[in-house]
Amino acid sequence: MGVKGKRVIVTGAAQGIGRAIAALLAEQGAALLLCDVNREKTEETAREIGAGGAICLACMADVTRPADADALVQDAVQRLGAVDVLVNNAGITRDNVLLRMKEDQWDQVMAVNLKGTFNCTRAAIRAMLRQKRGTVINIASITGLMGNAGQANYSASKAGVIGFTKAVAREYADRGITVNAVAPGFIQTAMTDAIPEKEREALINQIPLKRLGTPLDVARVVCFLASDEAAYITGQVIGVNGGLYM
Repeated sequence: MGVKGKRVIVTGAAQGIGRAIAALLAEQGAALLLCDVNREKTEETAREIGAGGAICLACMADVTRPADADALVQDAVQRLGAVDVLVNNAGITRDNVLLRMKEDQWDQVMAVNLKGTFNCTRAAIRAMLRQKRGTVINIASITGLMGNAGQANYSASKAGVIGFTKAVAREYADRGITVNAVAPGFIQTAMTDAIPEKEREALINQIPLKRLGTPLDVARVVCFLASDEAAYITGQVIGVNGGLYM
């Protein structure tokens, strides 16, 4: 796919889906700046991906802070030369049923998942406008489309990401900037590995493809949206959920 030579920022890249996205983009020839709040893990991930010959740099940034987001983009421009693609993957969960959910559980999830996406996108689009081109890919979730019990905060944040994606896509389409979202379903990560076996089996039985997704399943869609082949796609939400939500 046409990502060779593209300069890409991936947030929340230290592990899981973010790491898989970074690894596949690097394999396809992109140059990367990985960011996460865990400096040590991010640097380790960058070293491992870069060992294959790719340009893969690391930095620490808290996406909830506008100054960090601005510095992240400036760092990418200085070290990579430009920002062609931003992948907003940073996200957290703080699950609880609504009546037991604490205010800080709501605020923390909104700050990272929604405000973090806003902060990084705003910073990146400033740079992309100067180039008259760019791609933003936001990692949303199936929960932002169908909801999920015990995740009112997470579902609301990801629904917000979807609305944000569509609005920003409309604002900057005539400037050569595309903005899309990927909405993963239940993906095999440390979080789903912690689900008790019986609940896990019940969940898989609800999925038409009868399996959990993998981080690579998500990464392949992101890599396509980052490529030249996706140049006429904007404002879209692409589900990667095995048919769980149609």
